Amino acid sequence: MSASAFDVVPDPLRASARSAIGAVAGQRPVSRLERVTGGASGAATYRVDVAERSYLLRIESGLNARTNPNHYACMRAAAEAGVAPRLHFSDPDHGVAVMDFVTQQPLQSYPGGPPALVSDLGALIRRLQGGAVFPPAEIRYTDLVRRMLEFVVQSRVFADGLLARHVEGFERIRATYPWNDAALVSSHNDPNPRNILFDGTRLWLVDWETAYQNDPLTDVAVVTHELAPTPELQQHLLRSWLGRAPDRATEARLVLMRQVSRMFFACALLRHFANIPGRAPASDLKSLTPQEFVSAIQTGRLRLGTPEVLYEFGKMFLAGFLDELTAPGFEDALAASRAG
Repeated sequence: MSASAFDVVPDPLRASARSAIGAVAGQRPVSRLERVTGGASGAATYRVDVAERSYLLRIESGLNARTNPNHYACMRAAAEAGVAPRLHFSDPDHGVAVMDFVTQQPLQSYPGGPPALVSDLGALIRRLQGGAVFPPAEIRYTDLVRRMLEFVVQSRVFADGLLARHVEGFERIRATYPWNDAALVSSHNDPNPRNILFDGTRLWLVDWETAYQNDPLTDVAVVTHELAPTPELQQHLLRSWLGRAPDRATEARLVLMRQVSRMFFACALLRHFANIPGRAPASDLKSLTPQEFVSAIQTGRLRLGTPEVLYEFGKMFLAGFLDELTAPGFEDALAASRAG
């Protein structure tokens, strides 16, 4: 194995990289090692070619490696279920994993378009939930989101009282949602388009830092935010996930879980703006529409990977949360959930 091949890896990570690839490749030489960009997890990722095989080397450092101590177990279980790429090596203590490299095709090119894409995602989520059960979370998802919302409110990312309707609405949902600890399943918890790979034949889920046991509808709800925003696509998703037409109770629970996950992502994004010295609390919640957000990125007004993108994306989730509170059918969803 050529030592110079690892020069692209920062020195603090180099020993872990050599050890991991050595465990997979043995004495076979590395013919290619290059950085892979575009992920949002914070991990350093590299394509490594050995003989005729391509692998993805993934290395975490600092706090990233300790965010969820069980995520390597979840990654391995997902790989064994055929939901994540095959895992060849993992070292949770050093935050290192080696898996099959997936050459991505755009999700927009998925055969059959959005209905087929969300249907196959529903089947993939069902496959994950039918596999080995992930380790449990330390706290219920709804309680975690409540804690995150309290942090954002108390740290005054926004002016006092500006999130009062969000807090009130979330508490109504939290008090109503029919949570069942005995029915929790393996959950990725963030199957957004950046964590879904299409290899030209099938779909894979990657980046398992937020994985643990959760409510069965969590992953389904997350998919709806960007990939199944319309009632028609949500029906495709639910039918595939369930293997049958959804009943009214399931549809109602999805409405509420979409709200819970909206608030999770809003707070996860906006917490980065808490307690910044010299930053005054924002005095309004005006946000871009999804179409305006995409246009701003395409025209360069917003640049991916910048704090401005996180801030605007977070406010979009807050706006979507308020819009749903007053949308036709929301009160019916609450009532149906109460009735079971």
